[in-house]
Amino acid sequence: MTKSDLIDELSESQKLPKGRAELLVNVIFEAMEQALRRGDRIEIRGFGSFEIRTYRAYEGRNPRTGVAVSVKPKRLPFFKVGKELKERVDAGRPDDGRTGAKRAPVIPGAKPAPQPASAAPETTQTDEAQASSDDTDTTSATA
Repeated sequence: MTKSDLIDELSESQKLPKGRAELLVNVIFEAMEQALRRGDRIEIRGFGSFEIRTYRAYEGRNPRTGVAVSVKPKRLPFFKVGKELKERVDAGRPDDGRTGAKRAPVIPGAKPAPQPASAAPETTQTDEAQASSDDTDTTSATA
């Protein structure tokens, strides 16, 4: 969802002109930004909290060249999701077995990719012997 999507949603749900909805969204964001600049913590019950985390200076490395780089100290906003929002999002998720964005999307009607032979679990002689002994050793359990 983008800022303009949020403005559209507010405009439609509250029957406000888009200009008025945009003003409200901007006022809220500006107030939040000012609070964070002052170092205040913002807590919205049932949603989450915003705070500033301070990081000290350190020596980093340019990943491309490997050259040492001095990284300045910084203050960055940090959002911690609230328990209620976590639960509401989790309750509304599709139950398709996916747990994160790193997996490939599920395409309806598409054939699954073939699994490599090395991915199939291999059975050993001890596994097979154990399985056959489990099948044949039923007399001792009933006696």
